[in-house]
Amino acid sequence: MDFTRRETLALGAGAALLTVLPFRAFASVDDLINDFTGGAETGEGGLELTAPEIAENGNTVPIEVSAPGATAIAVFAAGNPAPPVATFNFGPLAAAQEAATRIRLAGTQDVIAVAQMADGSFVRASKTVKVTIGGCGG
Repeated sequence: MDFTRRETLALGAGAALLTVLPFRAFASVDDLINDFTGGAETGEGGLELTAPEIAENGNTVPIEVSAPGATAIAVFAAGNPAPPVATFNFGPLAAAQEAATRIRLAGTQDVIAVAQMADGSFVRASKTVKVTIGGCGG
């Protein structure tokens, strides 16, 4: 089968679009938080989010979350192409409700953590991280 130049360009553009679409398919961070909380209001306090004020390299930014009495903690990077970063679930035998990991950040942005507490309430904490070299293609 022979393709014209125009058909070849159209196929290439379609393939490029398909590779980009999954990263753009995420809802807003507020919608993702509402999905996690079931639409419940989030309070303040009881959740500690530790992240550096300045990250020289967005490819590996250390964060820690801690919420005594939490059953789950979700972490979001508001400025990333894919905002959901991680969800940590804690069972009844968990010694502590805390986690540490390294995340990628596309640029300077807010990192947001939301914890579901054992009583069904939700608390939220956020921290702005200034990134000098982006880690998600930035």
